[in-house]
Amino acid sequence: MSVELERKGFTGRHMLAVMLCFYAAIIVMNLILAFAANWSWSGFVVTNSYVASQEFNRKAEEARAQAALGWTSKLDVRNGRISYNLSDAAGVAIPLQSVTVTFRRPVTDAHDQILTLSPGPDGVFATSASLQDGVWLVEAEADAGMDKPYRHVGRLVIRGGVSQ
Repeated sequence: MSVELERKGFTGRHMLAVMLCFYAAIIVMNLILAFAANWSWSGFVVTNSYVASQEFNRKAEEARAQAALGWTSKLDVRNGRISYNLSDAAGVAIPLQSVTVTFRRPVTDAHDQILTLSPGPDGVFATSASLQDGVWLVEAEADAGMDKPYRHVGRLVIRGGVSQ
C-alpha cells in the first residue's frame, strides 16, 4: 500500500487545493484593503488637484499670517442655534462685518449647508439652523476689515444638538 501512495505524488487534487488557496488569499487581501481604504478615507475631494496643489503655498502663508495675529475663534452649536465670535489674544471681541459658515459632511455632500450669520446685540454672530448629529467639516469666514477674511477650519462633532 505504501508503494501506491508514493507513486501517486502530486495529483490534480493537490493542484486544485493550491490554486484555491492562492486565489482565496488574493481575495481576502483585496477585501481587507478595500475595507481599510473605505474606513480611513477622509472624504476630502478637490475639483482640480493640480490647481489645488498650486494654491497650497499661498494658503499656507495666509494661515501663518493669520496665526501670528493670536486671535481665537469660537463656533458653538446648541439646540438649533449656531453662534460665532472672534477675540484677540487679550480676549477682547473683534468687531466683524459679516460671518459665513459652511458645514460639510466628511463623506458626502448631501447635507452641506452654507449659512450667513447675523450680528447680535452682544457682538456675537448667530443664526438658527438644524444640523444632524455626527461629524461635520466646518469652514468659517469672518470679515474683520482686513484684506483677507479670517478663516477658521476644523472638525465639529454634534451630539444631541450640541457641539462637543
